[in-house]
Amino acid sequence: MIFVSPKRMRLTLLLLLPSLFGGCAGCLAAQSAAPAAEAPVMTGRYHFLGPQDELAILQEETMLKGYIDVYQGENESDALLSYPLIIGVRKGNHVEFRTRAIHEKYYRFTGTVERGSGKKPGDRDYLQLVGTLETCASNSVTGQKTDVRTSVLFQSMAKGEGEQD
Repeated sequence: MIFVSPKRMRLTLLLLLPSLFGGCAGCLAAQSAAPAAEAPVMTGRYHFLGPQDELAILQEETMLKGYIDVYQGENESDALLSYPLIIGVRKGNHVEFRTRAIHEKYYRFTGTVERGSGKKPGDRDYLQLVGTLETCASNSVTGQKTDVRTSVLFQSMAKGEGEQD
C-alpha cells in the first residue's frame, strides 16, 4: 500500500481538477472578462458634417495627426477651411482630438473608434468614429462664446472616394 500525505493529495487534486472538467475556472474567468477587440489602426479619411467635408487622420502609435476640411457657404470669403488637429490621442478604442481655431472657431471630438459594416480595409464604413463633436466659436466683437455639442458617427471613406483628379 502506498501512503500519500493529505497535503500532497490536495495539491494533486488541485492540479488535476482543470483537466477533469475540460478547462480551468481561471481560464473561463479570463475569457468572460476579456475586453472588446481593439479596432485596427484608424489612419484614413472619414466623412465629416457636410457632404464634401472631410476628416483625415494619421495614427502614429497613440498620437493622432490630421485635419478637417470644411467647405464654406457661397457667402463666405474662403471656399474651404482646413482645421489642423493640434491635439489628438487614441488609448485603446477611445479617441480624442481638437483642432486649431480658424476665424475664432474650432472642433473637439471625444468618442470611440469601432468597426463598421465594411468588409475589408479600403471599403466604405470599414471604421467609424462614434461620439460627441463640440463646435466651439466666439465672437470677438460681442465677446459671446457658443459651444454646440452634437452626437456624431463619422464613417471611413472608401479607397479613392472623394479624391480630386
